[in-house]
Amino acid sequence: MKYQVGDEFLQQLPLILAGPILKHTEPESVTVWVALKQSCQVKLKVYETTNDGEALGNCLLEGERSSFALGKYLHVVAITARSLVGYRLTSHCLYAYDLQLTVADQTQQMQQALCSNSSPPVSISYFAHQKPTFVLPPNRLQDLQIAHASCRKPHGHGFDALPILDSLIEASANQPQHRPHQLFLTGDQIYGDDVADPSLWVATTLGDALLGWEEQLPVNGVYYTPQQLPPGERADVATNEAGLTAGLHNKSEKVNSHLFSLGEYYATYLLAWSPVCWPDSFPQGHQVTRDRHAIKHWNQAVWHLRQFIYTLGKVRRALANIPTYTIFDDHDVSDDWNLNQAWCLRVLGRPLGRRIVQNALLAYTVFQGWGNTPRQFAEGQSGEKLLVAAQAWSASQGKDAKADEAIARYVGMPANDPLTNLPILVRDGSVFILDRDPETLTWHYIVRSDCHEVIVLDTRTWRGYPADQKPIAPPMLLCPKAVEQQLVLPLQQIAEQTQIQNTFVIAPTNVFGLQVIDWIHHWHLQHEKVFSTDVGDAWNINMEALAKFLTTLFEERQQVVILSGDIHYSSVAHLSYARTHSKLQSVLVQLTASALKNEEILTRVIHTRLKDWLLPEKARHWIGWSNPPNMVEISAKQLHHNRQMLINSDWYCVLEWISRNTVQTSTCTADILSLIAPWKRAEDAKWKWLQTLMFWKFRWFQDGREVVGLNNLGLVHFEFADASNSDKVIQDLYWFSSWYPTQVVYSRFESELTPNQSLLR
Repeated sequence: MKYQVGDEFLQQLPLILAGPILKHTEPESVTVWVALKQSCQVKLKVYETTNDGEALGNCLLEGERSSFALGKYLHVVAITARSLVGYRLTSHCLYAYDLQLTVADQTQQMQQALCSNSSPPVSISYFAHQKPTFVLPPNRLQDLQIAHASCRKPHGHGFDALPILDSLIEASANQPQHRPHQLFLTGDQIYGDDVADPSLWVATTLGDALLGWEEQLPVNGVYYTPQQLPPGERADVATNEAGLTAGLHNKSEKVNSHLFSLGEYYATYLLAWSPVCWPDSFPQGHQVTRDRHAIKHWNQAVWHLRQFIYTLGKVRRALANIPTYTIFDDHDVSDDWNLNQAWCLRVLGRPLGRRIVQNALLAYTVFQGWGNTPRQFAEGQSGEKLLVAAQAWSASQGKDAKADEAIARYVGMPANDPLTNLPILVRDGSVFILDRDPETLTWHYIVRSDCHEVIVLDTRTWRGYPADQKPIAPPMLLCPKAVEQQLVLPLQQIAEQTQIQNTFVIAPTNVFGLQVIDWIHHWHLQHEKVFSTDVGDAWNINMEALAKFLTTLFEERQQVVILSGDIHYSSVAHLSYARTHSKLQSVLVQLTASALKNEEILTRVIHTRLKDWLLPEKARHWIGWSNPPNMVEISAKQLHHNRQMLINSDWYCVLEWISRNTVQTSTCTADILSLIAPWKRAEDAKWKWLQTLMFWKFRWFQDGREVVGLNNLGLVHFEFADASNSDKVIQDLYWFSSWYPTQVVYSRFESELTPNQSLLR
């Protein structure tokens, strides 16, 4: 059974397919991203507001740009508005914006372009004027609020936590000092590998319709269209023809419906951020397959997807009203993407594997990267050249070889050796790195305000693969060249700006993980099963790289806050760092928020008190050296009885896990029932009588101390010292309670921003 998406269906859709999404925002410029079904000239206007945001004032910034035709029915643009007279936006003021879209000399207002005869009215505003609003970060750190999250799989278990952000913004929409100021999505905004069969059923047909043609995918010397590689039947092709590793170790279900084509990646982004292109209903499992196991999984996936789709309107409104910044992790392309040298040789040396990675990176560029760094997409820059090449490649229906080469160059695909057909690796000190063209786009970037800076790291495309070890060896997540570009230069630049009160660093993969996870990774590394648990993605599996990372940070900073995700549980860790022969001390606080929608049995277990009882996290100690960088973990007893070890080192550090406070009920989600679909409410009501028997859902059991393992959203803010307290960074993690499913609660983690003197003695 085929999803019926044709010209008639697409013509009935609103002009705006996804967005608007507010992107890179600063005093001099505001960028808004939008996906359209027709070619448009789009004008962006930014207004001041009065009466606590209720009324629009003067137009302050303005910009205009034409959309890029990436397919017959897919036209995308990120417009940047600036002031012609040098006006600067200020903090503590509410601003609004509007779009005007001109199609064939006919102009539509944004609200008109969001609706169509076949779709219900759409609200993307919290005010009667129906314009999205935003506020810039404040000039005092204690007023700053940053939301962050990661890992959002549409068919993942549990409720999607991203709609909670809409409730948080709505509760303080007219209060600029209390609204969340920025949102950072730190990886796995889409899943290219672990795709539900019903999702691929939609994405394949929708992708082909958006492009207006069918991509020819190279499979074992012949070409297949996406339709010829149906949902649930892609595991063999993904693993053996593309070389992808997500399906290894008896995990073929992870790649049964892997995304392959460019249209599928484009469509998946539209489906993740907007309800517009989803079908009104799905067929039953028995209508698409006769396999009883597949029927069961199809129906389960549809059940989860329907709840996901139900709240997409709230996700859309939230993303329109808060500056949103993103960075990829592996699932935005495929599980294990660039994990180690072995993965690169296995996948990038095969035509289909290379095509899939290039398609994923082009889609990431269009849907995420463009808005993060709009200056790279200005006239004459690499980003604009890439968009022109993408237009040409689509217009030729995938036959323009020069456009294909240009796309590969600008997204950073390494050239292949003509003799071996393997990707070319070049030396960077003691490691190999993937070769790339000088015009390749950079994915790392910096976001600045009057009180803070955020350094967003690219730990996927700048990895250093040890030259003297096996190809499966854990990499440096940042090679020496990347450390210089992404950390040293930005930190030195920031140091010159004395008003900056805090430096955030976004590390998509955790710097420090739970002790039990480290044990698992080392066991798998010893048995050379590195792809089953992503061995090499954690910073502390390569001690040389971790030592270099820490010493680089602390050479310029005494206080750093890491924002991270990836691991499907959330937590806070506090690292105290001291120089052996100096009184100078530093602190690093790691704030992890994951997953938005991908809770698992393991994360549900460690969410509870079982984790505290069976495997409590204890303080961990390391001694380290700066030149060459290295560090060794030692016990507290060793450190106490052998002071010579400490004297011979350059520095030492202690890691402790911060316990979460007692769960509190959120007051910002009064309309919580709007986040739960009616059929899900009915399901909960039907089994409500069993609640008293489900002891594992009781509040006393769910109130663990170290980890939030249910789907969650993080909100970060600061508390400054008074006579009785020290400076603190606070992470509130919002999640749906299991003891009362129609209630949003939050767990608060409080970490001091000073080293723990009692542990450093």
